[in-house]
Amino acid sequence: MLSCFVVLCACGPQDKKGAEEEEPQEEACQWLEYGICLDSLDLTRYTIERGDHFASILSNLGFTPAEGEKITSAITPYLSPSKLQIGHVYSAISERDTASTIRYLVFEKGRIDYAIVEIQPDTVLAYEEARPVTLKRQYAEGVITSSMWNTIVDSGAPVMLALMLSDVYAWQVDFFDVKEGDSFRVMYDVAYVNDTSMVEISAIEGAIFTHRGEEYLAIPFQQDSVREYFDGSGNSLRKEFLKNPLDFFRITSRFSHSRFHPILKRRRPHHGVDYAAPVGTPVKSIGDGVVIERAYQAGGAGNYLKVRHNSVYTTAYMHLSRFASGIQKGTTVKQGQVIGYVGSTGLSTGPHLDFRVYMNNQPVNPLTIESPPCDPVRPELLDSFRTVQQLVMQELDSLRVINGGGVVPVGASVER
Repeated sequence: MLSCFVVLCACGPQDKKGAEEEEPQEEACQWLEYGICLDSLDLTRYTIERGDHFASILSNLGFTPAEGEKITSAITPYLSPSKLQIGHVYSAISERDTASTIRYLVFEKGRIDYAIVEIQPDTVLAYEEARPVTLKRQYAEGVITSSMWNTIVDSGAPVMLALMLSDVYAWQVDFFDVKEGDSFRVMYDVAYVNDTSMVEISAIEGAIFTHRGEEYLAIPFQQDSVREYFDGSGNSLRKEFLKNPLDFFRITSRFSHSRFHPILKRRRPHHGVDYAAPVGTPVKSIGDGVVIERAYQAGGAGNYLKVRHNSVYTTAYMHLSRFASGIQKGTTVKQGQVIGYVGSTGLSTGPHLDFRVYMNNQPVNPLTIESPPCDPVRPELLDSFRTVQQLVMQELDSLRVINGGGVVPVGASVER
């Protein structure tokens, strides 16, 4: 019995602790890419070029047709093999053996997202991943002297900020008609990969645009799981129609009952607005609706579309170079969706969009129609909205004192 007791004691906690202390520690990975430890693997990067397709890429990497079918089947839910884009990067990760056996394939879908194929001896697995993104708050302000685009660029902010601001205020401000002395103040989050490489502007987090002496607030707020922008009274900035079907191009001819036609050399009504823009400039539907006409008129509108928005309003888009993919008679379109591209087809002296609006089948001036707003903040959420509004305004005001013009980084970064 005594010997048994001694043995039991020898197997007690003290020896167990000693055993744990002797366990080898896992070595930290020195080279991590795509979430894969590459310390004992080789990575080779390639760029998709014109003429490449998924089958040829796999064949060039040494896979048989049967192996290619398995890889294609596995990756399809995460990356459509038929939609590879020229310039995108893909990588082969292989073992350091004589055969350089490929264990992983990685196809980058953008600067953040990528799809991985893991090739095991008896199976092929696929999944998608994303690089960690850090959000950094920034602030910009400026007074317009020529155009908002130039003022944004001069302030040092990303060019994309001009387009995002124009989208936020698309229903309040006609950006073809901004005036010298108009101004903006805006907070926005910028997404970075590896904390240094800018990917995109994630969102505008608050803004004030002053146009013709009137301030337009943009307060981000979420209701019904949808994030929108509201003014200081809780009314949605989004209205039934966009102000314009194009971004940042000049008006060359306005709505008129008697305009001298440059080709026909006589006066006749021009019940639309002409927007001069380069061939290929995207044309957007100003509101949700259904395409009721998609046709060509040789002696007039050229390639044109008509969109019925409701029982009252219809819009027309003329002289298009081509129609957007998938746009047919009967197609349902959303507000802001690209439906065609600027051209000079039909009776036209140069590339432009002739844009027309019909109210109860009668032409009306697109520049003067009033569009009703979308739903405001619901009464039961107004207190929450007021809290958000106060925080946004306080931050904007504090940054204005700090900055006094240009761009400044704000506060700490947030990783997502």
